[in-house]
Amino acid sequence: MKYRDFSDTGWKTSEIGLGCWAIGSEWGEVSPKDAREVLKTSLDNGVNFFDTADVYGDGRSEKFVGELINSTSERIFVATKSGRRLNPHSPEGYNFKNIEKFIDRSLINLRVDCIDLLQLHCPPSEICPKKETYEMMDEFVKLGKIANYGVSVEKVSEAMDAIQFPNVKSIQIIFNIFRQKPAEIFFKEAARRGVGIIARVPLASGLLTGKMNLRSKFPSNDHRNYNINGDAFDVGETFSGVSFKKGLEAVERLKSLIPDNYSLTDLALKWILMHDEVSVVIPGAKNKSQALMNLKASDLKEISSLLPTINAVYDDLIKADIHSRW
Repeated sequence: MKYRDFSDTGWKTSEIGLGCWAIGSEWGEVSPKDAREVLKTSLDNGVNFFDTADVYGDGRSEKFVGELINSTSERIFVATKSGRRLNPHSPEGYNFKNIEKFIDRSLINLRVDCIDLLQLHCPPSEICPKKETYEMMDEFVKLGKIANYGVSVEKVSEAMDAIQFPNVKSIQIIFNIFRQKPAEIFFKEAARRGVGIIARVPLASGLLTGKMNLRSKFPSNDHRNYNINGDAFDVGETFSGVSFKKGLEAVERLKSLIPDNYSLTDLALKWILMHDEVSVVIPGAKNKSQALMNLKASDLKEISSLLPTINAVYDDLIKADIHSRW
């Protein structure tokens, strides 16, 4: 496993972390045994960055991560998120009282006194350019409840708004072969400002594993079933907003490009890691074998010669449907 600098925090984070949504909820059933094995397998293989949120299983994911924190003497970095518990999820809800309540709940779930990185969880667009948002977060740092803060966003425009504020340490954003827009302008500006980048949905909700086909079915409690049209939350979180059929067509083209000793998962993750501005990529896992599958890419040979051909698949099949939306 290779490690990268994370903003100006002094952290050296594993370039492949673990996204902990799947061990919380909305990806079908994941047993407590499997959830714990995913976390331990990741830690044992060099992962030291774990990304969760208070709404993943209504705190279930945070509690599993809290167990991990308290089971090891190794320094691990934990990022969680606040804001999506608001109902309605409105700009007015992003106030000190509400966010403090959410942070206090996360502190209990994680069994820590201070959260390493607290991210606002895909807030409404109006929140991202407001200085009051970040003045509020500065107060939580002063209170010692959080050490650092960032913003998890849906749109590149929201990311560009947030990085104007000097104490924003990180932006979490969807970035993968099917969602390439962040690399155009945002990555360069984030690097110039020393802002860490957390790349989420790296495998396009499993599309980029190459293991799906038109007959693939998903459980009723899996967002790849009930959010296929964006009925529950932003459709960009499910298959990256790509139509399932179009995504499968693109996957078939990508399979022809896979180098020796690579899987399509490896190729998808290595493509992200070829962007030096990315601090950490956070694939999820539902079991130990998936966790191991996600880790291999860090140690594989670089693929710079393949980037133009891979990007052409996006340009030809995906860009027209996706690029302008987020």
